[in-house]
Amino acid sequence: MTEDSYIVAITVLLPLTACILVLQVNPYHALVIRGILGAVAALVYALFGAADVALTEALVGTMLSITLYAVAVRSSLSMRLGVLEDESKANTQSFEELLGGLRKTLSKYHMRVEVLTYTNIPALQTALMAKEIHTTYVSSEHLIDWDSLQSLPLPDKPLNQIQTRIQRLYDIMHRELSPDLANLTYLQPTSPSQPNNHGIPDSVEAQQ
Repeated sequence: MTEDSYIVAITVLLPLTACILVLQVNPYHALVIRGILGAVAALVYALFGAADVALTEALVGTMLSITLYAVAVRSSLSMRLGVLEDESKANTQSFEELLGGLRKTLSKYHMRVEVLTYTNIPALQTALMAKEIHTTYVSSEHLIDWDSLQSLPLPDKPLNQIQTRIQRLYDIMHRELSPDLANLTYLQPTSPSQPNNHGIPDSVEAQQ
């Protein structure tokens, strides 16, 4: 019985690690716990003489799956923010404050901000509608000339404009991002119409 006590202790780690994995909120922590769970399972299989199953669990169930999960988590928990090159290089105070506010807001959801630069406004618009980026940022000097923005009174237009095509991102930023940092707009295609020469669909619904 004493000789088998260590096997019992290792086996008990399986349900314990599985419970810890289920209770994880941070996806990156969950990846680490999933790796530990796979290693414990492979060890248990090896102790019971199933070397082939242990090898399969170690290679496929642990190494390969963790690698694929890590790639999926990193790509899905990232907001691609499109900006103009001159605004990114200038590093103005308003842009830095906005970027800091976005990172602080999205970090609560374990997301990161990836900044992509574009040379001009048409390229920025095309990238948003082609789903290359999730959100756009423009300052008052390069304000996107869309109908939804033209309808705003000029004195009331803030320094920054943020536009996103993702409803979930709009809800998060609308709820937690300071309104003093930017004016937030949600763009929703109302029909699968073809884009025009500028890469923008003919029917776009803007929500403030």
